[in-house]
Amino acid sequence: MAKKQQEEKKSGINSSEFNSAITQICEEKGINKEKVMQTVEAALAAAYKKDYGKKSQNIRAELSEVSGGVKFFLIKEVVDETVREFVIIEEDDEKEEKDNKKEVVMEIKEERCEDGEEKLARFNPERDIKLEDALKIKKDAKIGDIIETELETQENYGRVAAQTAKQVIIQRIREAEKDAMYEEYKEKEGEILNGTIQRIEGQNIFIDLGKATGILFPSEQVKGEDYKIGQRLKVYLGKIESDNRGPGIILSRTHPDMVKRLFELEVPEIFSGTVEIKAISREAGSRTKIAVIAKEDGIDPIGSCVGQKGTRVQAIIDELGGEKIDIIEWNENIEKFISASLSPAKVLAVKISNEAEKEAIAVVPEEQLSLAIGQRGQNVRLAAKLTTWKIDVVGDKKEEVVAVDKKEKSEAVEAPVAIEATTDEVVEKEEEK
Repeated sequence: MAKKQQEEKKSGINSSEFNSAITQICEEKGINKEKVMQTVEAALAAAYKKDYGKKSQNIRAELSEVSGGVKFFLIKEVVDETVREFVIIEEDDEKEEKDNKKEVVMEIKEERCEDGEEKLARFNPERDIKLEDALKIKKDAKIGDIIETELETQENYGRVAAQTAKQVIIQRIREAEKDAMYEEYKEKEGEILNGTIQRIEGQNIFIDLGKATGILFPSEQVKGEDYKIGQRLKVYLGKIESDNRGPGIILSRTHPDMVKRLFELEVPEIFSGTVEIKAISREAGSRTKIAVIAKEDGIDPIGSCVGQKGTRVQAIIDELGGEKIDIIEWNENIEKFISASLSPAKVLAVKISNEAEKEAIAVVPEEQLSLAIGQRGQNVRLAAKLTTWKIDVVGDKKEEVVAVDKKEKSEAVEAPVAIEATTDEVVEKEEEK
């Protein structure tokens, strides 16, 4: 028996060993030192309770960062016997009729609150202390106070206690890691991150971000892009969620704001705020329309985004796998903005058909009707998303365009009603002038 105790002491843990490892743990895990201290103290308290305490006791450990020494305290709450009535009842033990013995049973009178729902908690001598006893320890004690009694310090623990402490530390450290990681990446929501494809499971792609791993779901992947293990790419941090398994980092390559962040990285004027991105509409992998405006005089917003010989916008196009990008100057005049949004098609006139419902009609030359609508309606669809207006594109007959061009073509853009009129009506108006 003595030999077994000696072996347990040899294999036991010493509280001073924890303090020397705290700094290293904080650096490796990137977590708060205070949380590590709390974790170690909780582990020591659990180990002490396992070997030297009782199951129902509430024990607190206090670890000194300087000396590495540890103190243990038994915590009890002060309660009032007038609130918790202690009734001694003598009962016959029916199960032991042969002995015909009587035992004294300590029971707590259950009192209900005014709402009749909550019951009074039972008195536990290991966790609770009566007011009269508390006053002997602390003269100004009152109901609800916590009385701490220092326990005898122990340095060595058995195998079971050591294992308990180890499990507590591992669990708490993991929880602290998850919390620290969640807080770090929560601040990066909406930003562009560099990552490396770690593994591919089915259609889900897991990307190593350095301290954490994010997931790229099929719905967030660009159609036509080929992903390979070890490939480096930029991803947009769309959302981070916290659960029992740790922070879930949802990444995206299709989010419209990804284009916005890429422009901020490539265009200094956007990053500094002299050029502002007002709106973006995107169909990932195919085409994006972006509306920009200069915040200072003398700055060309479109030229700033395009860059010298198109270097800036080309870098973004390459990052997006060849996705086409239309850069449009934003305008408060909705007719002019709608006209520009249908680029590269040439718009002759824009008419507001229903301002309340945000509906407009854009008139384009007949030969550019398919260009304005785009393949499968993509161009007009992106223009509608960009302007937040419903746009109907109609073609203008060649003879009508010729009739309008005879005198003043610029008036056709400002007066869409004339464009919609018949050829004879247009000629008559020209003769009147």
